[in-house]
Amino acid sequence: MRNLDCLSTLAGALSYAMGVEAPKQAESANEKLCRYLDEVLVGQKVTRIFMYNPDAIAQWIYNKYPHMFEEVTLRTDLEVPFQTVMPSVTPVCFGTMYTGAQPEIHGIKGYVKPVIRIDTLFDALIRNGKKVALVSTAGDSMSKIFLERDMDYYIYDTVEEVNAKACQLIMKDQHDFIAVYNANYDTYMHKYGPESCEALGELRSNVRAFGMFSELIKAHWMKHNTLMGFAMDHGCHEIDGNCGSHGLDMDEDMNIVHFYKILKAENDCHA
Repeated sequence: MRNLDCLSTLAGALSYAMGVEAPKQAESANEKLCRYLDEVLVGQKVTRIFMYNPDAIAQWIYNKYPHMFEEVTLRTDLEVPFQTVMPSVTPVCFGTMYTGAQPEIHGIKGYVKPVIRIDTLFDALIRNGKKVALVSTAGDSMSKIFLERDMDYYIYDTVEEVNAKACQLIMKDQHDFIAVYNANYDTYMHKYGPESCEALGELRSNVRAFGMFSELIKAHWMKHNTLMGFAMDHGCHEIDGNCGSHGLDMDEDMNIVHFYKILKAENDCHA
């Protein structure tokens, strides 16, 4: 069964979370995430968002191996099932995630990595004086399609360097919005298959990375209302030769589930 909420509703919800106007072509904000924000913050907004973006982790993987996600599920409160967009490949889906627009509007309709020219969540935040950082491995979609904006880019050769920089940025507490991209599950899934020991090992690395980021955020962002997200772009499926792929209009590729948590500022926690 196909999830009902489109990934295009996320950018509006993240804008709502920070109290800024959504990107100009964004679709309506995701109701489930907005309702969660209202219930927890009671009229307040967040001043920090941390988005962890692991690539290609399908909802069916989560449903089949829930125990492998425990470091995420124990640290989050809200699951938001999304239907991603077609073709279900990385630049198309992240383009929609951070513009709130369908592929025919943001302009990436295949596996190409041009700079997106329409309004993005990053542009909306920058217009409102927010400091934004994007941390990604070199050559991947997230390192290319959101370039040429007045924000901080940290592009590295390895996932280990990316995650180390993300930890450093959290501890410095100088950015209002941080997006961190890891491609390791996707890489191993393509080569060995979605359920291979190699790919599932990288999934565990993604889950542990989120746990590490969460603990650092709790320790260093105590003065902020913070929204944390474990938010992938698309799913995957097995193909001949025990390899993995994605890009098709099928539930395995289209259905994903995000995980979110609001951490209230320390002064609110003890009110």
